[in-house]
Amino acid sequence: MSADERGARHAPGARSAAWGNQSRSRHRAPPDLSVDHLVVAATSLATGVGWIEERLGVRMQPGGQHAAMGTHNALVRLGPTLYLEVIAIDPSGATPARPRWFDLDEPRMRAQLAESPALIHWVARTGDIEAAAVQCPIDLGPITAMQRGDFEWRLTVPDDGHLPERGLVPTLIQWAGRLHPADALPDLGLRFVALAGEHPEPAGARRALGALGLSETLKVTYGRTPRLAAMLRTPRGMVTL
Repeated sequence: MSADERGARHAPGARSAAWGNQSRSRHRAPPDLSVDHLVVAATSLATGVGWIEERLGVRMQPGGQHAAMGTHNALVRLGPTLYLEVIAIDPSGATPARPRWFDLDEPRMRAQLAESPALIHWVARTGDIEAAAVQCPIDLGPITAMQRGDFEWRLTVPDDGHLPERGLVPTLIQWAGRLHPADALPDLGLRFVALAGEHPEPAGARRALGALGLSETLKVTYGRTPRLAAMLRTPRGMVTL
């Protein structure tokens, strides 16, 4: 070690500066995230689309297939760069070698959807998915590249397909370029208003949302069963899913 290096280690203020750097690394500013889309799941796409159209009074648009996950979807715009997705297992698609995303292969989810389609999850958009994923105190899964038609994106998908904190902590997504699905959807007068959530042990979800800078986007309160709700403004008035 040189004399200059020894001086740097023991110079007055060097230790406090080092601690300051460590503190800043532990307390980085939360990533800049925003709601990208809501996820409604159903046993079939037709069932889910009918459920949404009955409640919101608008017609959904065909989306496409997700070959890697064996699913397909339909979409409706909720505002600029924001939409609602109905997703279901694609009966014409190949069964993936891995569990499908959004818990769609999980028996509990299948039992729930057999009773009715449901809002099960939400997705948050980021400009730096690696940095955002590192900030989260719970594992959101590997970052996976996906493509559907002209759209390309990367998102976090747990290897076992589970929903983080039963759907209350969002999947993270980063779109490639400026192209976004909502840009191609007609404006039917729907607008996203707010999210709310319940969980029997809300501390984990609150901690993760806080680290992601999303505490004000979704407030999680105590409830006997995990539940996600979304308030939307429609041509018929306010609707809660």
